[in-house]
Amino acid sequence: MQELALVRYNYTGVISYRDQRKIFSMNVPLTDKYFLLKYNGYIKAGVDFSRIKVNVISPTDVHVSIPKATILDIVVDENSMEVFNESENAFNPLKMDDYKEALIREKEVMRRDAIDQGIYDQAVDHAKLTLSTLLRDMGFINIEITEELVVPRAN
Repeated sequence: MQELALVRYNYTGVISYRDQRKIFSMNVPLTDKYFLLKYNGYIKAGVDFSRIKVNVISPTDVHVSIPKATILDIVVDENSMEVFNESENAFNPLKMDDYKEALIREKEVMRRDAIDQGIYDQAVDHAKLTLSTLLRDMGFINIEITEELVVPRAN
């Protein structure tokens, strides 16, 4: 794996899950199941290091093209999870799949929130700073770093 992780957002989240059995789109009485779950986690963003292109123009001049930033990992720390207000319904018991489904949905919410808060821009800024520092240490003076253009696919 040649990923350069540049930004990590730590977060604490709360998941509220509620479900009820249905027959013909109507809720069945006494089949309500629910839980409230608190957890900690993190999201990492960065760039694919293998797609970085370096063009040495002269001993002092270099151009670097970096790929668009991506989400590299979304992690929920299982050791931090605390379950509150969990139902004990004999007619519709909670299953491990209920927790799994809720966590999958929550990861998508956290991904969208991180993107809305600018995680991609921060990852690119950190990539440029990291590469500039490395290239200056290598003796380059004029360093141009650009972000790879995304070419729209033809239909």
